[in-house]
Amino acid sequence: MSHILSTGGGKALINPADTVLLLLDHQTGLFQTVKDISVAELRANTTALAKLATLLKLPVITTASVPDGPNGPLMPEHSAAAPHAVYVPRKGEVNAWDNELFVKTVRDTGKNTLIMAGVWTSVCVMFPALDAVAAGFKVYAVIDASGDPSELVSRTTLARFTQGGVIPTTANAVICEIHRTWNRPEAAELAQLYTMVAPNYRAVMESYQKAQEVSKKPS
Repeated sequence: MSHILSTGGGKALINPADTVLLLLDHQTGLFQTVKDISVAELRANTTALAKLATLLKLPVITTASVPDGPNGPLMPEHSAAAPHAVYVPRKGEVNAWDNELFVKTVRDTGKNTLIMAGVWTSVCVMFPALDAVAAGFKVYAVIDASGDPSELVSRTTLARFTQGGVIPTTANAVICEIHRTWNRPEAAELAQLYTMVAPNYRAVMESYQKAQEVSKKPS
């Protein structure tokens, strides 16, 4: 069975065969300013997306805004979870879409669906997302794999996304849409990703496994 499934149904959902994951400015300095989501949750959700991309062979592009300055380096989980990711350096551009190499790298994947996440959501995700939509791409913004300085900023960002044609989503929804069916060889590994974005799901798995063990014991 192919690692990337495209089924006949669900045409309104993400098509994994046409998708690239863009992880934008998940930098340790910027994390200190995030107030609309816990940094632990943000990092876990971002790592889960990177692991999903590796598991199902989706291209990943990362970039950072002045990593040698106060914004800090990229979170190390990126390279560990997605060793195949392509890093695109920038020359100080706040908007990654203003960097010609970044846009070229995205276009060279041949994919038309972009899943974006980053810090700040209102800037580092918003600006390239709007430009990508204007350039003809279908863009999803993963809200809980991104972060903003306040709840007010986050709500304003969400409104602007929807007005600008960017589709807001969550890490759990992305995994589900790309997963599509348990009838695939990666099912067990995909189940582990759900425990990262929905920790209580691990309890569901453990209780099910225990019930199965008990039911198989001789009476």
